[in-house]
Amino acid sequence: MSKMTKGIGNAAAILSSRPMTNGPQSTVDPYLFCVYHKDQYPPGNDEMEAPHSGNGMDFNPDAPYRMYHGSKVPGFPQHPHRGFETITATIDGFVDHADSVGNAGRYGQGDLQWMTAGGGIVHSEMFPLIHQEEDNPTRFFQIWLNLEAKNKMVAPHFKMFWNYEIPKYTTEDGKASVTVWVGHYFGATHENQNSPPPESWASNPENDVALLHITLKPGGKLTLPKANVQRVNRSLFYIEGESDVMRVGGKVIDRKINIHLDESVDVELELDGSAAENGEFLLMQGKPIEEPVAQHGPFVMNTRAEISQAFSDYHETQFGGWPWERDDMIFPREKGRFALSNGKKTCPSPPTSNNKEANDEL
Repeated sequence: MSKMTKGIGNAAAILSSRPMTNGPQSTVDPYLFCVYHKDQYPPGNDEMEAPHSGNGMDFNPDAPYRMYHGSKVPGFPQHPHRGFETITATIDGFVDHADSVGNAGRYGQGDLQWMTAGGGIVHSEMFPLIHQEEDNPTRFFQIWLNLEAKNKMVAPHFKMFWNYEIPKYTTEDGKASVTVWVGHYFGATHENQNSPPPESWASNPENDVALLHITLKPGGKLTLPKANVQRVNRSLFYIEGESDVMRVGGKVIDRKINIHLDESVDVELELDGSAAENGEFLLMQGKPIEEPVAQHGPFVMNTRAEISQAFSDYHETQFGGWPWERDDMIFPREKGRFALSNGKKTCPSPPTSNNKEANDEL
């Protein structure tokens, strides 16, 4: 029997639900892909490597951590994309990025990286084990946001938003908080929210694209406001927490699920005071693009002919080639967090113990 018996809110706001899966989650237009990475990496060696080598396809959901496509450093060595955007929203750990345009960076601990693949880019995403005397826990979301047909072949674009630049909201009692990675909710407005890449579907406020990371402490409550516009697809993922202690719209949530919400009504979220740990959600929403989707691996276009052309173009041009010394490019341990975009380097400011000033030399 549920520990919670008294419901609040609007249970009718839940249109449907399904269990969350291991690996990529089910998404709806305008999204193409969402995966929640959670790995308890051990201390790294002098080369920021894991204790054992990967087999190139290490996605074991029952292991404490995964190497993914990495060999000695976990992650995803160079691979191509065309026709959409990647949004990498971090919570813990570090990611090293390098791409065929010459952009690069190390980010994590709440930073967000946004990359428009457009007409074609090759990039790598590696997870260097920076700490040698302690574990290297890593948590982040990788989300693919589709591009309109008219923007699928735009030039690649790269943006980095440091953790302190991202709007955050906390209730007066301190028991609920929201990180507004994308969108105009919980105090994030056009004036203080970071601007998406120019050709992004999210760049038009009428599309009401939003990505929110919501955390409730035991006894915490939060009202999720209705969408800013009509005809928005809204999904709520219960990513961390216990069974039988969380309510969504008055309905007790008894397992980690992906909930399709009615965007036209407010929804109450409440974690019972008896809970032994925090509960966490990811909210994904946006107006659908409503165009045909043709996808094969790393390419997402509108027709099969365009997919064939993408493979042909990549085979012929390598989307500019790979300018880095290794396919699984990582940067020196002492590098700290930095971003190199269009030849301009930026670093987090103000500095902290984890925000070391980047060296001038990559």
